[in-house]
Amino acid sequence: MSTPSRRRRVAALAFAWFAVGSAVFAAPACSLNDEDDGALGGFVDAGGKPDGGASAVIEGEGGALKTFVSPPDPGAGAFYVTISGESNALTGYPFPPVDFASDTYMPDGWQFEIFEYIVNVDKITLWSDPDLSTTDPSQHGSQVAHLDGPFVVDLHKGGPIVGQGGYPERATALGSIVNQNDNGGASFDTSGGTTYAFGFSTVQATYDAYNVNLDDSEAADFAYMVQNGYSVLYVGMATWNGNNPSNPYPCTQTNAGAGQDAGLVQEGDAEVSTYADGGYDFGPVDKLTFSFRLGFSTPTSYVNCQNMSLQGMPLPGEDYPRGVAASSSQSTIAQVTVHMDHPFWESFQEDSPVHWDNIAAQFIGSTENPVPVQTEDFIGVPFHPWFDKVGTPLPWRNCVGTYYQPPGNGQLFFSTLSVPIDPHGTCTGSVGQPATKDDCPAIRDYYDYIRYTQSTQGHSAMHSNETFGKVVLQV
Repeated sequence: MSTPSRRRRVAALAFAWFAVGSAVFAAPACSLNDEDDGALGGFVDAGGKPDGGASAVIEGEGGALKTFVSPPDPGAGAFYVTISGESNALTGYPFPPVDFASDTYMPDGWQFEIFEYIVNVDKITLWSDPDLSTTDPSQHGSQVAHLDGPFVVDLHKGGPIVGQGGYPERATALGSIVNQNDNGGASFDTSGGTTYAFGFSTVQATYDAYNVNLDDSEAADFAYMVQNGYSVLYVGMATWNGNNPSNPYPCTQTNAGAGQDAGLVQEGDAEVSTYADGGYDFGPVDKLTFSFRLGFSTPTSYVNCQNMSLQGMPLPGEDYPRGVAASSSQSTIAQVTVHMDHPFWESFQEDSPVHWDNIAAQFIGSTENPVPVQTEDFIGVPFHPWFDKVGTPLPWRNCVGTYYQPPGNGQLFFSTLSVPIDPHGTCTGSVGQPATKDDCPAIRDYYDYIRYTQSTQGHSAMHSNETFGKVVLQV
């Protein structure tokens, strides 16, 4: 397995995903005082009044981010809203992994280092009756409370709170919801018999947001997000490490064939085929190092998340009960979880293995090293099946022995399950807005594919008859 054993297993659906959205966390009980929350309707947007330890001032052409101070634990009967990218946001995907059976890694031998994982979240919401419909989690009761941002967070930096997945996952606090501020300020039911549906949104970057933990070194990257309308940004480095002496497994490949005309790549003064000796020659690919800056303009709303820590039986077809419950003895953590692995999946199937060969092969022959990579490089790139930059069929590569089984024995392909693929398809609608199934009836290329899978990283429910993922129209 190339995915963590502790990760939730969710049945694959064409247009619906369900996530763990919150957990109860034992923490010192300390109530918010009236001065902190009274003027804000019973919740804290930015942790109270700025004082010592405020966030760095990040300025750009669009203005300056708002000051943020980490909010205190609100204590019993309230919800403490936190955010985490899980432990992978801290470590990336080392190769070879420490534990082949439980770590997340790229079985094709690439080491994925993450330097920044910046997300913009907003509209954290609680509703009544998360089980209003046993078959459609997008249905729930009325809105009872909210916490507004937007909040800008680098999830690579972790935070002081142990995340819902347990150590070494880290989380950082965004704010507190101390009462039903959309329901007359009523207290939350702490009897244990009431749950509240939980949801949040990722939104396009703007300077009209709270800076949770960005520092001066990230100002240029945040400006890049604002300029391009990104809601999520990955910054890091990928290096092939499959031949590391500490890896006990030899790398093997499937037989993809030479294709109609195996392409040539320039090697110094000579042109060398990427198909040699009866197999694909990964040499021109493996010698490259990649510096990526992958931005996603995919604003997405996640609603009615499942909760792995909530007691009780889940509804049929779901892994955990929905919603969050207030406690009479301590605060309840409602954690926004933004999983990092989704863009690199080999399939729309939940918890698919992650890969980099397919990306690296689009840059063979590059004279730049490290090679800069951005999401827009994949416009028009086919993925079903995969070819390298010069048109040679790309095989599956496995550097982890029996811990990975390629889905095929020939040419590399990525699967969209039942989501249609049409390289000649068109998209209509408003640029920068989530695309509906009617707007974009099919995935056209890897640009669409990688944004579609990325948009599911919050793992919450979307109505299967209305939403076509959250692929956003290109300019």
